[in-house]
Formats: sequence, structure tokens, C-alpha cells
Amino acid sequence: MQAWILVRGSEHLRLRRASLRWHGATLMQIVHTSLGGIGHMIVSMIAWIFLMRILARVSTEAMAGATITIRIMMFTLMPALGMSNAAATRVGQNLGAGEPERAEAAVWRIGWMNMAFTLAVSVAFFFLHDELVAPFTDDAQVVAIGGEWFAIPSYSYFVSGWWMVSVQAFNGAGDTMTPTWINLVFFWLIQIPLAWVLALPLGWAHSGVFWGVLVSETAVGLFTLWLFSRGRWKTARV
Repeated sequence: MQAWILVRGSEHLRLRRASLRWHGATLMQIVHTSLGGIGHMIVSMIAWIFLMRILARVSTEAMAGATITIRIMMFTLMPALGMSNAAATRVGQNLGAGEPERAEAAVWRIGWMNMAFTLAVSVAFFFLHDELVAPFTDDAQVVAIGGEWFAIPSYSYFVSGWWMVSVQAFNGAGDTMTPTWINLVFFWLIQIPLAWVLALPLGWAHSGVFWGVLVSETAVGLFTLWLFSRGRWKTARV
């Protein structure tokens, strides 16, 4: 019996290998799609590197407060990221099934859910900003700086929920280059210069960086949502 299982297993393995075929067009499509996603992440990460460099020129306390705040923000955004990934899945499934209107309806539904979640988080950030930072440091100045970063983005944190869903909708449609170009413009050409001017030449210090982030990320969220609402992505073939 054991020999028969091994023979049957080897036959099954040979059949699977025989069914493998090289499909260059599919491979190139995968590479092209992934390059956009890679570019999107690279643009975002480099933008944060420059922002931290600006904060380093302000003070070590600004660096410490920003680091604590960013880590907490990333943790609180995990549910929002999960819902955004669900939007990408729904878009891909429905476009593949030839149901673009159903894909759009799914994105709007997930977007409202994400907005409700990020709005609740922003309320907590606004009222409990210092309390959220205090467990991680005994330095009162670091707590104040970190708390300020919590308070300022809370004004439009819900826009980030829409932005994440809109970006993943483009990704789900296979258009990974559009989010990359959007990030390139809003993060490299707007966010970094604005944060630098506000923080250093105008003397706003760390507050200038925080306000620069608020302005640029609100703008990129609204623009991406507007671009999604135009509906050109619904013509993609998945």
C-alpha cells in the first residue's frame, strides 16, 4: 500500500510539472503591477525619512516625541488598513466579474466604515493626546511634542481613512501607478518643502512639520477620493 501511494504521488507530481507553462505576458503584467506598488511605498517611506531629518534639526525631543506618536498611529491604523485591503479585494473580484458598479458600491461602503473608525480614533487623539504619550517617556517636553502631533492631525484624521480606501481601490483595479504619482506630487513636492519652510525658515519648529503633514495629507486624501469618484478605474480589465 505504501509503495502504491508513493507511485500515485509521483504520477501526480509528474502531471503537475507537465502542466506548467511559461507565460511571459502574464509575468510582465505581474511585474508592471508590482512596480507601482513598490514605488508607492518607496515614495511614502522616503518622505517620512525627510520629515524625521527636519525634526532632527529642530531638537532631539522633537524626534523622540514624533517617534512615539508615529508608532502609536501605525498601531491604531491597523484595522483601517485591513478594511482598505478588503476594498482592493472587492474591487478586483467585481471588476473581474464584470460588475464595476458593484465594485464602486463596495468601496464607498468600506470608505464610510473606515471614516467612522478613524473619526473615533481622532476624537481619542484630540482629548487624550498627552495621556497616550506619557506611558512611554518621563520627559515632559517629549510628552508635549508627541501630544501636539496627536492633536493636530486629529482635525482631519478621518480623511486618511478615505485616502487608504481610495488608494487600495486603484490597486485592486490594477492601477498601481496612479497612487505612486499622487504620492510623489503631494509628499515630495508639497509635504517635504512645506514642512521644511514652516519648521526652519519660518521658525515654527516641530509644529511646522506637524502642520505640513496635516495640510499635505488632507490634500492628498481629498484629491485621491475625487480622482476615484471620476470612475475611470472602472474601465480596467482585471
